[in-house]
Amino acid sequence: MKPIVKQEVQDVLDKLVNKNLYIHLETTNGAYASFHNEKNLTVGAYIRNSVVRFSRGSIVGNGPYRVGLKMEHGWIYAEGLTDWELDEQNRLLLAGHDAEGRLTVALQLSDQPF
Repeated sequence: MKPIVKQEVQDVLDKLVNKNLYIHLETTNGAYASFHNEKNLTVGAYIRNSVVRFSRGSIVGNGPYRVGLKMEHGWIYAEGLTDWELDEQNRLLLAGHDAEGRLTVALQLSDQPF
């Protein structure tokens, strides 16, 4: 993965508009949050291989970034994104990493299941 270049990600999002895509969306502060401090609450959200279709995709911010996907009945978004790649399978992979390099958020879109 490489650091996000906003216009490059936007160009890919624009090409994915109005297509049925599989999504992987994951957020976590990980088990390390409570491991280092028992008072911290471990939180996370996860969805994988649900089919989505969006009419608009946008990336905003100055880093870390937020990507929003405008659905027929609402929005999906991921915030805190720092890195990205378009892999050899043409999947858009976006991730957010903390200062220590740990994954905090992932948003991935593909025309094939993950």
